[in-house]
Amino acid sequence: MCNKIIDFPCSYTNSSGVRAEVTEGLDLKFPDAYLHRETMFKLAKAVKLSDGAFHVDLSFCHTLEAEAMGADINLGDDKQGPRCRDYVCDAVDQLLELPDIDFSKGRIYETLMAAQMLADNGEFPNIEICGPFTIMANLIDLKHVFKACRKRPEIMHEVYSKFGKQVKQFILEAEAHGIKLISYSDPTSALNILGPRLLDSYTREFTAWFLKECIDSIKDDSMLLLCPKTTYALIGTDCAEFVEHELPHNDMQYAEACVSMLGEVKLSGQNCIKNNRLHITNGIFKEVRLK
Repeated sequence: MCNKIIDFPCSYTNSSGVRAEVTEGLDLKFPDAYLHRETMFKLAKAVKLSDGAFHVDLSFCHTLEAEAMGADINLGDDKQGPRCRDYVCDAVDQLLELPDIDFSKGRIYETLMAAQMLADNGEFPNIEICGPFTIMANLIDLKHVFKACRKRPEIMHEVYSKFGKQVKQFILEAEAHGIKLISYSDPTSALNILGPRLLDSYTREFTAWFLKECIDSIKDDSMLLLCPKTTYALIGTDCAEFVEHELPHNDMQYAEACVSMLGEVKLSGQNCIKNNRLHITNGIFKEVRLK
């Protein structure tokens, strides 16, 4: 079945940070601007304006969760955002010894508060939350992880479980801060990185049941927005299917369409939320329904 997974072509760059043309004239200092809710608020609004987006995106990197678990992160500058500086683990067993995330302090807390400020100001914030492989990539050389996947699958199940608990709690914390659009992406688990066999097992043994736990836990008027790479891994392994819903208008930005479906759909993923140029033009919204 693994050969059924489609590698969704990503048309959006996964680079960290904010484009230089967006930061010009904002009178912000970097990397300090990535540390505080007020400056994150300002940055997110500037990106929305520059992109002509319906929503605002947070955060500006894929390092929040790993940093909160002890990763060594270089916070970057106005040209390149936060990224891993050095690995803090050299064996998968050490991943199980990392602390749980404390959502009441640090950059992850400031990001939640920035999103809450945006929601309180009438915006539709979308907070991006990473999956286990992307978090691990900031903590350990993935060659150790790939070896453990082959030689010690039982310990990798423990690692997935530990990291899954952190991610689920992040989702619930986002909800508690008034965020209704919550993106889940795991770009390091893409087909071209894991390969078809490992992606197949990862999707069946972790992603599918993890997402079911999450959608069973979130409120009816919240929505998880999947990276389409994750969506097509679920569909390609027969763990999910598309279910069509009629939109109120034929031509809508994807984020606008997602907001219109709040209360009706809890899991989506037909498009990339970051690709503001891509509109739904046929009036059909596709729910991702787990089997």
